[in-house]
Amino acid sequence: MKDVNALLGIQFPIIQAPMAGTATPELAAQVSNAGGLGSISIAAVNAQAGREMIQQLRSATSAPFNINVFCHQPALANAQVEQTWLQYLAPFFHEFGAQPPAELHDIYTSFCTDEEQLQVLLEEPPPVVSFHLGLPPQGRIDALKQAGITLLASATSLDEALQVQAAGIDIVVAQGFEAGGHRGVFDLAKVDECLPTAELVKLLVSQLNIPVIAAGGIMNGSDIATMLALGAVATQLGTAFVLCRESSANAAYRSMLDSERARQTQITTVISGRPARGIVNRFMREVGADGHPEVPGFGIAYNGGKKLIEAAAQAGNHEFAAHWAGQGAAQVRAYPAAQMLTILHDEYLAAINAI
Repeated sequence: MKDVNALLGIQFPIIQAPMAGTATPELAAQVSNAGGLGSISIAAVNAQAGREMIQQLRSATSAPFNINVFCHQPALANAQVEQTWLQYLAPFFHEFGAQPPAELHDIYTSFCTDEEQLQVLLEEPPPVVSFHLGLPPQGRIDALKQAGITLLASATSLDEALQVQAAGIDIVVAQGFEAGGHRGVFDLAKVDECLPTAELVKLLVSQLNIPVIAAGGIMNGSDIATMLALGAVATQLGTAFVLCRESSANAAYRSMLDSERARQTQITTVISGRPARGIVNRFMREVGADGHPEVPGFGIAYNGGKKLIEAAAQAGNHEFAAHWAGQGAAQVRAYPAAQMLTILHDEYLAAINAI
């Protein structure tokens, strides 16, 4: 099996998750400089903004870093579904003195079809690129490999992980059900197996010939030690880094994570159109109540979701925000990123020495 330290160039077995919209170049640079693998996502920005983010990150670290892209199948527009959804959301907009948009559009492109995003990665080749929500066409995988880029891809099941391996991806990220943010399931029409991180890691380690990174619910060094003992070569942590001063999390997000509310997370589709785990709020409970209309596709639903979040926030209400967080969110700590990495590694060493 390939040496993950040689592949990723990291000193510690800790990867900071890309967290689109929350992880910043500054956060990623601090993690990479401290010996982990810092990550950002360019999935939620246009190609030029993505290029600038990569350049900013590269200027702040000489260590390896990871650039994440979304590889979902683009949503199919359905005017009837979208109008019904907007009518359903209208009372919530009206509560905050706002009008719902007249129509919805897809706010995300997919790396599967975005030519400009591909060109950015080939012209600004990062050390590592990671895929989430699926895999791109094989030609794009091959082009990135020919550029000397190490490739990671998320998988939530053995079937997905086998696809990752067959595509020639270097390392698979085993995303357990505990993970915050969007589930990486490839095909939303299939039943999600909802495998916990530990169970998924053990399964993939036993069946694959490529290294496995554990992701989901990992919050401290003891968790890291547990996952490595199961055969993972490294761990990916997202929620654990949200309270770092270098993240872009706003005051409301930080306050929510620092409260008792962080003990209750839930997976919902109503905010973005794809299953995603976050801290339970009114958006999940009320918009997501039983009997709600069909939710438009990913990116299209998120267009409406983000506009409702904005309308609520302008009225001083943060109960509709997407406070993505994993099941271990209540254990989150507020330290600068480099210090957080050192604490995690020290805890990891203490855990393995105690065995």
